[in-house]
Amino acid sequence: MARKLNIVFLVVIAVAALLQSSVAQTTFQVGDALGWTIPSSVSTYSTWAANKNFIVGDILVFNFTTSQHTVAKVSKADYDACNPNNPISIQTNGPAIVTLNETGAQYYICTVSTHCSFGQKLAINVSAATSSAPPPSTSPAATPTPAPALAPAPSPSRGPATYIVGDTLGWSVFSNASVAYQNWASNKTFFVGDILVFNFANRTHNVAEVTKQNYNSCNTTNPLSLNANPPVRVTLTKAGEHFFTCTVSGHCSAGQKLAINVTGSTTATPPSSATPPSSTIAPPPPSTTATPPSTTTNPSVPSPTGGVTPPPPPPPPTSSAASLKVTGLCATFLSIVLVFLN
Repeated sequence: MARKLNIVFLVVIAVAALLQSSVAQTTFQVGDALGWTIPSSVSTYSTWAANKNFIVGDILVFNFTTSQHTVAKVSKADYDACNPNNPISIQTNGPAIVTLNETGAQYYICTVSTHCSFGQKLAINVSAATSSAPPPSTSPAATPTPAPALAPAPSPSRGPATYIVGDTLGWSVFSNASVAYQNWASNKTFFVGDILVFNFANRTHNVAEVTKQNYNSCNTTNPLSLNANPPVRVTLTKAGEHFFTCTVSGHCSAGQKLAINVTGSTTATPPSSATPPSSTIAPPPPSTTATPPSTTTNPSVPSPTGGVTPPPPPPPPTSSAASLKVTGLCATFLSIVLVFLN
């Protein structure tokens, strides 16, 4: 019996160790839509990293075109001085993927020419991994009693959203601009009533809405509308495709252009209350007194309808891959425990 208890104890320790190592990794796209390039401001990448929490095991993805940039991990002194001559490690093919495998401050620069001096550098602080998994239990889990299903409430409509075009990049010309603006718009859903804000310095750019044909050919001679006083605010008043560019010479062909698709209004249609739900109609109590037949023929009154059938309850949330992995491991080890106890 003592030998079996020792085996159970070792199995429980192993399960706890597996749970401890099951912390989910986070993948960060460095610079988000901007990617890894020469930014418009030297503080762009420090601003990007400021509100993020990096832990051991997380992954950094540096998106860039091979032969145009590099990703070098350097010391703090070389980071401050933009010295590319003594990198700790270097990757020259894009996209470069870096797994954070140690805690503390870490520094990355581009070693091409003066790219680092223009702000193509990133400093982050990496914390130790922590586990939020619950402590293991050797007792069999009780089967939870499912809660009664409730009809889902209608989704509330959202008000108009305001989008800063390019976020910290603003509306400008820079390396890979066309890709950056395409990536910026790709994960957003624009609705009628939303607002686009184009930030740029006065007399450096403008915002022209053009047709799709003129957008593709960068023909800026016949814009649908033109605004040159920053910041330019454009309210999206109709659904469909919208195309924007800058009419300053060479700017459109350099990538200063934005294409988006606008869907209909976000206002939700409220459910109809004309037909009362069946639960509010109580049947009349049975009568104990006989009612004499009536000699007057009354038109038949249709019985009330049974109401609107509520939609089925939403399906239970799907477990993440990490949770499924941990669940499978726990089940395996508990099976071993039962074999030894028997």
